[in-house]
Amino acid sequence: MKQFVTEQHHEQALESLSELIRIPSVLDESDSGEGHPFGKKVVEALDKVLEISEGLGFKTFKDPEGYYGYAEVGSGDELFGILCHMDVVPAGDEKNWESKPFDPTIKEGWLVGRGSQDDKGPSIAAMYAVKALMDAGVEFNTRIRFIFGTDEENLWRCLDKYNEKEEGITQGFAPDAEFPLIYAEKGLLQAYLTGPGTNEFSVNAGGALNVVPDSAPYSGEKLAEVKEALTKHNFDFEDHGDSITVLGKSIHAKDAAEGVNAISRLAIALSEVFDFAPIAFLGEVVQENATGENVVGKTVDEQSGELTMNFASLEITPEQTKIGVDMRIPVTFKKDDLVEKMTEKIKAYDLSYEEFDFLDSLYVPLDSELIQNLLGTYREITGDMTEPFVSGGATFARTMNQCVAFGAMFPDTPDFMHQANERWELSSMYKAMEIYAEAVYRLCGK
Repeated sequence: MKQFVTEQHHEQALESLSELIRIPSVLDESDSGEGHPFGKKVVEALDKVLEISEGLGFKTFKDPEGYYGYAEVGSGDELFGILCHMDVVPAGDEKNWESKPFDPTIKEGWLVGRGSQDDKGPSIAAMYAVKALMDAGVEFNTRIRFIFGTDEENLWRCLDKYNEKEEGITQGFAPDAEFPLIYAEKGLLQAYLTGPGTNEFSVNAGGALNVVPDSAPYSGEKLAEVKEALTKHNFDFEDHGDSITVLGKSIHAKDAAEGVNAISRLAIALSEVFDFAPIAFLGEVVQENATGENVVGKTVDEQSGELTMNFASLEITPEQTKIGVDMRIPVTFKKDDLVEKMTEKIKAYDLSYEEFDFLDSLYVPLDSELIQNLLGTYREITGDMTEPFVSGGATFARTMNQCVAFGAMFPDTPDFMHQANERWELSSMYKAMEIYAEAVYRLCGK
């Protein structure tokens, strides 16, 4: 096996990645306008990665509306796509960072900075891997296109626009997850269940739909009875005198069954104290079930496992009830069938269904040429025989034909994505570059 990636490529990749990290490309719709729909800093990062690409010998294109760009090399009718994104999540409280989040810092062999793992680092690693092939004189039997999105951390409007305007890929990968690879991603459905309000009590709990809520506050009528119901079920809560906070265990919605949903526990107690149909749905029907079985029936397949259903937010006012729910759907099940079952179930509890967001599932057979080449490359270089896996999460791979998530984090890589002090070990970055170079060579080289 030829070694394509050199120390010079390592140095250049690190320099380019540092340039990108310095740009705080966080969604800012208050700064949106013509040519920068997600804010000027996001499009600045897009411009920078296209500038870097052009300097490496790629042909580049920028969407005039500012939603996406791409860098391409090679020729032929087929198109191999590498799906990346240049937007990042906010840094959060900078006091929690050991260094400035947008000032890339090398510390004990790690590059620290927002975007180092997600997804500027992996994007640059893949790009310089292809550059290494170009420098080695490899000719390509297909076009290789790096597609740079700008709204991955939010609503994926960038690739919606790309798919509306551009040709689809023949096959490809997204370097935005873990090795060895993800061959199936469950469908992602987020919705709100809405109904009447009540003057008897109020609730405002939960937050992001993709997180199991770990707290649910309550104050108001019949507080003593609510506490009594919680105690009867051995549910943990903090007693603040004139209010309480029900406690749970937070986890990503894709793993909802492994968490403890504080809203569900509060609803169970409330349903025993108040006669209110929407809260009866949560407290008596859903209870603490996180697989959706109590709502839509048993939903599981061999390819991707069981449905998860996370009731993530609850707002009850005199005017309305609003319940936020996140579902991760096994790949062989249809959204419409599940929505029909849910709609019928909630009707008896004065609730209506309102869809918020949906991403269709991804499934690429394990015996496909794409997966066999990617997996074979990874195993030969690392010696790691870890099996490919299914994810309840979502990557850009599901937006394209014959596309999977392939790295760039290794099974033993600490996950710092979306966290303070996000960092990527340089030795892991360089190993990923080696894997990407060999994989692209096998799939696209003459």
